[in-house]
Amino acid sequence: MAMMDKWTGLGSALASFFFLWSVVQNHIPVAFRYRLSTWGNKLVSFFSPYLEITINEYGAEGFHRSDFYLAVEAYLSDACARRARKLRAELGKNSKNLQVSVDDNDEVTDAFAGATIWWYACKQFAGSQVISFYPGEEVRRFYRVVFHRRHRDLVVDRYLPYVLEEGRAVTVRNRQRRLFTNNPSGSWNSYRGKNVWSHVPFEHPATFDTLAMDPDDKEEILDELQAFREAKDYYTKVGKPWKRGYLLYGPPGTGKSTMIAAMANFLDYDVYDLELTAVKNNTELRKLFIETTGKSIIVIEDIDCSVDLTGMRKDKKAEKKADADSDDKPKLPTDPDKDDGTKVTLSGLLNFIDGLWSACGGERIIIFTTNHKDKLDPALIRRGRMDRHIEMSYCRFRAFKVLAKNYLDVKEHELFGQIAQLLEETDMSPADVAENLMPMSKKKKRDANACFEGLVEALKQAKEEAAAKALAEAAKAKEKAEEGGKGGQRERQGSGGGNRKQRRRQREGQQDEQRRNQGRRQVTSTE
Repeated sequence: MAMMDKWTGLGSALASFFFLWSVVQNHIPVAFRYRLSTWGNKLVSFFSPYLEITINEYGAEGFHRSDFYLAVEAYLSDACARRARKLRAELGKNSKNLQVSVDDNDEVTDAFAGATIWWYACKQFAGSQVISFYPGEEVRRFYRVVFHRRHRDLVVDRYLPYVLEEGRAVTVRNRQRRLFTNNPSGSWNSYRGKNVWSHVPFEHPATFDTLAMDPDDKEEILDELQAFREAKDYYTKVGKPWKRGYLLYGPPGTGKSTMIAAMANFLDYDVYDLELTAVKNNTELRKLFIETTGKSIIVIEDIDCSVDLTGMRKDKKAEKKADADSDDKPKLPTDPDKDDGTKVTLSGLLNFIDGLWSACGGERIIIFTTNHKDKLDPALIRRGRMDRHIEMSYCRFRAFKVLAKNYLDVKEHELFGQIAQLLEETDMSPADVAENLMPMSKKKKRDANACFEGLVEALKQAKEEAAAKALAEAAKAKEKAEEGGKGGQRERQGSGGGNRKQRRRQREGQQDEQRRNQGRRQVTSTE
């Protein structure tokens, strides 16, 4: 009973203290309260034998997450997660392994060389005085490591470098390649609080062995990629950013996207699929590039359709003439709220490829794909930006043999000679050829003979259609030329008739002038 009375008295005293403290806080000036809090912290630190080190999620520049923070996160997940009381578990798409990490506002302990270290996973909601169209609070995450002051040199000189090294090793060991896509800028909310990229596991099965391409060309590309992966010191020596550009061009269905997947699988790189139409301006494009990591491939597919890169450089005379013609026309007021789409310019894209910001990070490959190489501005695809241009052409016999081996496990066949001749005479994409080598259905399975015979028929049909199309285009061109000739003849005839009328009017004028002169002479003689 006496113990109960003591606890009751202690509770009442604490309640009274906190009540009085809240009342006092309301009457103490803010400046004095701040100084009082500072002095209190100093007093506690003076008597406390423990030191603290804070590791923030974002560095001082605020552009990307701290490498040290990510290493600590990986280290704690691997070494200390079993001792945590609050865990955060994540399961990637189609992944069998759970990723368990220390949850926010939890504490774990670690031991190193006889010293005990406490780790705290902290989260704060930072207040902001900036008015934003995207409501939400900015979350500030950080780790706090606490240790006894006598272990200061041990923690700073040995333990933290050990955590960094082990965390990086865990990251590499558990790394799962990812396919990224950029989020619309309207959903970024706060640049720190919202990721600008979303991702899913990258699971494309394409390899260079399954790629329908000339074996010699594949071997050359593989040799280039292997040399690039091992060329960090070389790029530093020559003073160039560690990056390389590829332009993949050719008709649809020739394997441009498959080539990108094969490159990513060979190099073990992440893939960033950049959708330019979702990027509002050059500044956002720069932010997206900063948030990419090394060991990655940055892809812009169908770049000729993403933004208008063909009309960026206009003739100045034409612009002046257009401006002069529009001066007399009333100009409608512009709506500032209207979204006219992307304002990414050619200059911004060029800076993205090889400007100063392209040196941030390293070991990146930038790939553009297009169906129409001739539509792109030459400045965009010159050497140094797109270092190698790879034409993904129609399927020829050597590429067909790769498909026959992959789809039907056949290296030689009696129809190969006929197929080789037809492929040289007919333009058919590897995708169309592969479609003819696949079984029609589970019930109607086809053997190699049936597949090759079907391919021969498809090639013959494509050849006939191409010939008919060529004849139709030739006839249309001839008809157009004849119409142009008739039109020119009519113009000449019209011009000749006009000249005759002009000469007749001149003769009539001369005759009138002669009659007037004759009348004047008669009047003069009468007088």
